[in-house]
Amino acid sequence: MRSLWKGAISFGLVHIPVRLYRAVEEKDVHFHYLHRECQTPIQYKKWCPTCGREVASHEIVRGYEYEKGRYVIFSEEDLEAIPVASARTVEILDFVSLEQIDPIYFEKSYFLEPAEGGQKAYHLLRQAMLETGRIALVRVALRNRESLAALRVYKNRVLTMVTIHFPDEIRSYGELKIDAEREVPTEREVSMARTLIGALAGDFDPERYHDRYREALLGAVRKKIEGEELVVAPTEIPPTRDLMEALRSSLALLEQGQSPLQPPGPSYQGPP
Repeated sequence: MRSLWKGAISFGLVHIPVRLYRAVEEKDVHFHYLHRECQTPIQYKKWCPTCGREVASHEIVRGYEYEKGRYVIFSEEDLEAIPVASARTVEILDFVSLEQIDPIYFEKSYFLEPAEGGQKAYHLLRQAMLETGRIALVRVALRNRESLAALRVYKNRVLTMVTIHFPDEIRSYGELKIDAEREVPTEREVSMARTLIGALAGDFDPERYHDRYREALLGAVRKKIEGEELVVAPTEIPPTRDLMEALRSSLALLEQGQSPLQPPGPSYQGPP
């Protein structure tokens, strides 16, 4: 793996030199845009409508629009000169319980590796966090942007940093029609729903889950290559009208050893 950033964790007066690595690898299936007529990949050009010509990368600068059509220009040197204390430091602010942070705040995950001279302090912080059951709320600057992040121990081995959104970045749900024309479920419906949740309860095992859409997409690619026709999947699932009957049927499927969570539609047999 190639490190993205090199700095230090600031733990009181202790500084732990570390290297930062991306912890997640995206597995999306990517398409190319082609000209329908000749199937040639489409090119995108950076075009200046005022000069009427294509613009090279070295001619492009960043501009912040402070009024309509008026900009202030920032170079890379200007951005690097902004006085941010966390530019090369993972600054620990507080130690909190992970349960106190709602998952809506979580963004991107990174692994932290001890750099030269930081091994002992790295393991000290890791061990102390494991024994106290706490994670660290930190401040760090990545890619010209300061972020809050949660520093925690992953698999009892490696320090992991997860960037989290600032509170003003979380959108309000006030405009959503959550309670409009509210229909209150009956106590029997709630009781049966609790029973169904209890029957489906278990421990989180990430190995049980996989990207079914990506698998189905790769299956469709294989069919296209082999000249097969694709079957049109159902586009809409109607809402449940009879809750009690749906709950009873779900519990009956569980009693028969079948999963009530399998969605309707054709199943996929595996990637090509």
